[in-house]
Amino acid sequence: MGSTTDGHLPPGAQERAREGVQHLQAAARELIAAARAALDVAEQWVEDPEALASAVSVLAGLGELARRTAGTTPPGPGPAARPGPGGPADPGDDAGPDGDGDEPRVQRIPVS
Repeated sequence: MGSTTDGHLPPGAQERAREGVQHLQAAARELIAAARAALDVAEQWVEDPEALASAVSVLAGLGELARRTAGTTPPGPGPAARPGPGGPADPGDDAGPDGDGDEPRVQRIPVS
């Protein structure tokens, strides 16, 4: 991205910079709206603790459903207490696709 001798951007670069700023402003507005929504929910939980307990119960149920659907076991000592799949003798427990256990748990996706 070259600049002219007087330090100003060429017209094409100026347009791209303007569009970039507009996108950043829109993203900032979305972030502010999301923060406001989260604060509204937090305020409701402070005013009505039973609503928080209900939400936590629903989230726990969803987590349990997801765990069962994925066929995974919960972290901690639970799997060691159960024989069979997911127990201590299961070679696939926390191992990568090749079974050696050194595959990363997070997949990095390159963005171009």
